[in-house]
Amino acid sequence: MAGLLGKKFPTPVARPMAPFYVAGAIIFYGINSLATTLANTDEYRNDPRNPNKTQIAKVAL
Repeated sequence: MAGLLGKKFPTPVARPMAPFYVAGAIIFYGINSLATTLANTDEYRNDPRNPNKTQIAKVAL
């Protein structure tokens, strides 16, 4: 029974796309690191919208 999707073909998906998955993870990590670093600068340290404000206050004590 072919079902709703039709005939299955043995097309590789994960192996050819692996470099793109790795590159996406590296870009995600880089942007996350940059955003965290910028949120901890002196200019935004006391901003009430800063999600790390409580952690920064604990370290400063």
